Amino acid sequence: MKNVVEITEAARTHIRRVLIEIDKPYLVFGLKGGGCAGFEYFWEPADEELYAKNGDPAKDEFIDLGEDKKLIVDHTGLLYLLGSTIDYKSDFVSSQLVVENPSAKSSCGCGTSVAF
Repeated sequence: MKNVVEITEAARTHIRRVLIEIDKPYLVFGLKGGGCAGFEYFWEPADEELYAKNGDPAKDEFIDLGEDKKLIVDHTGLLYLLGSTIDYKSDFVSSQLVVENPSAKSSCGCGTSVAF
């Protein structure tokens, strides 16, 4: 079965490495209202206790990253995130996770705020 969100190998490796460094098993990814374009992507590291308090394992999507690390796509934004790809881009000046979202009508220059 295909995931709602695809993740490149570069992003998978980067997220897994960061989760190992900060000793967390999960990175929760989703959308929330706000930002200059109407919605913002959010990225929240979580442990089992925090996820059990705030997550919904019956509705959220879990993407295995290897080494007992997972990307959790929050269910509240799944319809807006359908078909998105998460990539990790790095150059001489900066590095960041980039979301390529076919549902987004526009985004602002910061890359974290989108409109639908």
